[in-house]
Amino acid sequence: MSPTVTITLDPAFRIAPVRRRTFGSFVEHLGRCVYTGIYEPGHATADEAGLRGDVIELTRELGVTSVRYPGGNFVSGYKWEDGIGPVEQRPARHDLAWHSTEPNTFGLDEFMGWIEKVGVEPMYAVNLGTRGVEEALDVLQYANAPRGIALSEERAANGHPEGYGIRMWCLGNEMDGPWQTGHKTAEEYARIATEAARAMRQEDPELELIACGSSSSSMETFGAWENTVLTEAYDHVDMISAHAYYAEHDGDQGSFLASAQDMDYFIESVVATADHVRAKLKREKRIHVSFDEWNVWYQSRAESRPPSGEDWPVAPVLLEDHYTAIDAVVVGNLLISLLRHSDRVASASLAQLVNVIAPIMTEPGGRAWKQTTFHPFALTARHATGEVLRLAIDAPTYENARFGESAIADSVATWDQESGELTLFAVSRATEGELDLAVDLSAFGDLELVEAVTVHHEDPYAQNTADAPETVAPRPLSSAALGDGRLTAALPAISWSMLRLRRV
Repeated sequence: MSPTVTITLDPAFRIAPVRRRTFGSFVEHLGRCVYTGIYEPGHATADEAGLRGDVIELTRELGVTSVRYPGGNFVSGYKWEDGIGPVEQRPARHDLAWHSTEPNTFGLDEFMGWIEKVGVEPMYAVNLGTRGVEEALDVLQYANAPRGIALSEERAANGHPEGYGIRMWCLGNEMDGPWQTGHKTAEEYARIATEAARAMRQEDPELELIACGSSSSSMETFGAWENTVLTEAYDHVDMISAHAYYAEHDGDQGSFLASAQDMDYFIESVVATADHVRAKLKREKRIHVSFDEWNVWYQSRAESRPPSGEDWPVAPVLLEDHYTAIDAVVVGNLLISLLRHSDRVASASLAQLVNVIAPIMTEPGGRAWKQTTFHPFALTARHATGEVLRLAIDAPTYENARFGESAIADSVATWDQESGELTLFAVSRATEGELDLAVDLSAFGDLELVEAVTVHHEDPYAQNTADAPETVAPRPLSSAALGDGRLTAALPAISWSMLRLRRV
């Protein structure tokens, strides 16, 4: 007999509206994300600016709403001025973060041109590793200031008379990490971030500013870092960042499938710390979380090791993980966690977009295709609308090495009262056999089942390739049925499913 998972939903029990910024992504000058990723002059699909049209179309299909740029570790040694002006005059530089050569043929103006073509919102990171307040103000004025000052006139001379109006700005990247160029203590970072934020708000009070939080919940400074930074910067920032990556280790599927437990813990811990600082400082506003790096990433694999020694290549193959069916299930579950915390997670960015631990892969001069992780992201971005609901879930548990005990299923639902659309996202963490899903929908009145799909493969390590791009893709969940206000389905082992209903 299959284990049973029961869920009860009620449209009155709401967490928060679905935030469209939850479905952000990330483009860093790392490996082939930019060069032969989004940008490849001479490619058969490239436009006059060298932007790959096939990648633009896939990015739109993915449902990305915002894109963080230009890093990442890269930004902590980046001189943004190197990437503007006549391309032939731009200097090449060593990128210390990834031991590569940055040609600077793609920079801020090219990125904003790509942003406009795709139709998404930019999030720009400033260098607070090797640089500081002056450089942060300079790039802000170049990007946003109306004509009439030196930097905005320089932008106009480069072909962009109108300001870009970038609203979201990251105050550095992972400054808690010893691997970061210009790594700082919490006190050192808090000071420079506060000064940069204060100066940037003097230029434009309406900016949304994001302070660096912890790079992982396993950092020794986790929690204390957020406390120190927010105690100093609370009045000057809107969000604090969180970064987390997950991977299967030593064949431990059970722990890997429960990765969202760590994301839940991460978010709730940062929120608790931020609210502690709020109480301590006696402030009205609440600080939100920008989960602006998250994904599955196999950091111990050879493809994640950067070049070394005398080798400083341009756009080397780096961090090009080839994702599996089980990876897609975990990514779908991490999205469930982000949605479940929509009351405090104001923005999130899947890291990254193309080639580098990415849902989209390309061949230089050739094809582009969807990795397995593309599908849960795209379907969630498309169909999570309205309000996130607070559901009651009763699921059996299983033991695993990392968390001790985990629920064998996880779920979240969204309800769009205006359109009458109810969407349930559910994950089976069972490594064998089916789970019987039973959902009480009696509080919604008459509904009809519109669509039921699942991302699953008999081989949890099946991958998509350029030659077989649909090996792992959404398939009909034929067991789904609706009757007498009750939705039932048999969820396959290691699966992510979406069930869509509509008010009759």
